[in-house]
Amino acid sequence: MIHLGDYNTLRINRFSDHGAFLDAGEVGEILLPHKYVDRRMKVGDAIDVFVYLDQSERLVATMETPLARVGDFAYLRVAWVNEYGAFLHWGLMKDLFVPFREQKKPMEEGRSYIVHVHIDEETHRIVGSAKVERYLRPATTAMFHRGLQVEALVQQKTDLGFKVIVNNGYPGQIYDDQLFGTEPHTGDVLNCTVVNVRPDGKLDLSIQPIGKTRFRDFAADLLEELQAVGGRLPFSDHSSPEAIAERFGVSKKTFKRAIGSLYRAHKISITGDEIQLIRDRRGETHGK
Repeated sequence: MIHLGDYNTLRINRFSDHGAFLDAGEVGEILLPHKYVDRRMKVGDAIDVFVYLDQSERLVATMETPLARVGDFAYLRVAWVNEYGAFLHWGLMKDLFVPFREQKKPMEEGRSYIVHVHIDEETHRIVGSAKVERYLRPATTAMFHRGLQVEALVQQKTDLGFKVIVNNGYPGQIYDDQLFGTEPHTGDVLNCTVVNVRPDGKLDLSIQPIGKTRFRDFAADLLEELQAVGGRLPFSDHSSPEAIAERFGVSKKTFKRAIGSLYRAHKISITGDEIQLIRDRRGETHGK
C-alpha cells in the first residue's frame, strides 16, 4: 500500500533515461526522476522515498525532504498566489496548494501561515488548510497527564498567552504566567510540560518543568527500555502518536528523533513495525 504524502520503502524495478521505476504494487510503477538517482543504486534495491503528485497529478517519488507530511501541522511560507488559491513552499518541487475556501483570510505572497496538510476527499490531491481547528482532536487524560513532556507548535498570540498545537494534533494554551520570560513567535516549536487537561479537551502548558520533572534524553530512555524487555519493541515511525504517547509518554516527533539517533549510532535496527537492539558477536547490546 502506498502512503501518499509520506515516506515509502520501494524496490527498484528498472532504470530508464527518465530515472528509476519503483515497484508500487497494485498501483504499478512510480518514477524516481533521474536527478535523484544515485549511480550506486541497482535493480532490486529497497530505497526510502517520499511519494506525492507531480504537476500532472501522477504519483512521483523524490529524495527531497518535505517540511511537512500528510497529517502534519506546519508553518509554511506562501510562494505565489493565483485565481484558485495560494501555493506554499514545503520543500518539494511542486508547491502545496491551499484553495481559497481553506484560507481564514486571503493569503499573501511571502507571508507564512500555520496549515494542516491532508488529502482532499473530493480531488484526492494533497492540499493545505489554514482552518486548522477542524483537524485538532480533543485531548484526554488517557493520553496526557500533568508533568508530561510535549512539543507545542505556536499557533497565535491571544489576550491570555499563546494558542498552540500539541504533539501535532491537540489544542493547547500557554498562559502568560507560564512563559517565564520566553517570547514565542508563530511557527516556533517549544518543549513544554502539561499543567492540566481541561474538560473541553484543551491542554494548559508550561514552558518549564513542573516540580521535579526534568526533560531527559529520550533516546537513552528508549535504549534502557529495550534492554529491559529483551531487545524488541513493537513500535516504529509508523506507530500512531496515541500509541507512542500511551507507552512512552512522549510525542511521535520525539520518538522518531530518538529511534533515528539510535539507528544512526548502529544501536538498533528497524524492521517493519518493530525496533530491535543490535547485538555484537558476544551477544551484548551496543547500548551497553
